[in-house]
Amino acid sequence: MKNMTIRVVYDNIKNRKDLTADWGFSAVIETKNKKILFDTGSDGHILLENMRRMQIDPGIIDTIFISHYHFDHTGGLAAFLHENSDVQVYVPYSFRGVRRAREVIYITEEYKIDEGLYSTGELKGIEQSLVIKTQAGVVVVVGCSHPGLEEIVNIAQKFGHIHALIGGFHGFKNYEILKAVAYLCPTHCTQHILEISTRYPEKYLSGGVGTRLSFPKET
Repeated sequence: MKNMTIRVVYDNIKNRKDLTADWGFSAVIETKNKKILFDTGSDGHILLENMRRMQIDPGIIDTIFISHYHFDHTGGLAAFLHENSDVQVYVPYSFRGVRRAREVIYITEEYKIDEGLYSTGELKGIEQSLVIKTQAGVVVVVGCSHPGLEEIVNIAQKFGHIHALIGGFHGFKNYEILKAVAYLCPTHCTQHILEISTRYPEKYLSGGVGTRLSFPKET
């Protein structure tokens, strides 16, 4: 897969004054064939307004990927589907109640969504992560890493060498497993962002609403 981009549209912090920070996470991911909304934050109004200010039309989204059922990752879903219901929604099997979408796919095991685009499957009965193959390696996007980042990495590396990890790492502090990862962008619920950025300054990418990342990295 050629370059893919990730734009953070919902997070606890912001890197643009015109955007709104709020507890939760969401990102728009563009791959060769798909335009994906990964999670939906807590508040649909904030989600849609941030997208508008970032000049992202909700109508371009064809796929929604929900990592887990917690409200700070699903609270904006109904409002988004009111704007654009012509989407496939991939949810962990434990999540119910999605209405209005064109199709809802319930995930239990590892699952191929598209060429070079995979779900880890629902791990420990709560959460799935998104795995994207790029020319530089595998990019893994996580919601809150409730199953443990170690568990997610073990599954994701079946698809190739992990090039980047992006999203909420929660209380993770087994920093040794990050040594082989080229880029780290801890966001949202990550409790030890300062420690990660201090240990791996050459790998660390700052998150926050308005962040745009591209892999392979643009030069």
